[in-house]
Amino acid sequence: MHALDLYKHIAVTVGVVGGKPHIVGHRISVRDIVIWHEQMGRSVDEISFDYDLELAEIYAALAYYFDNREDIDQSIAESRAFEATLQQGGQTASDSKSADVRSD
Repeated sequence: MHALDLYKHIAVTVGVVGGKPHIVGHRISVRDIVIWHEQMGRSVDEISFDYDLELAEIYAALAYYFDNREDIDQSIAESRAFEATLQQGGQTASDSKSADVRSD
């Protein structure tokens, strides 16, 4: 197996899934696969069946994740923080600082 063969199922394309790594031919990100498999405990077979993906595509996504774990984990954490902000009424720390400056 050549090194390039491992990621033939993974692409990073501007305008597709926000430019994040995703499965070629699908709008399913590596991050989605990681959340479903690593955090929600779904099996590779379940993901394959539910989303009509080849096992090789899922394993390639997981391999990509383990090779780029820090970046993808950071992306997941940022998304969760953003979701929490929206649930709390949409105000971020920078928004409240701006409001403080405007009220002076």
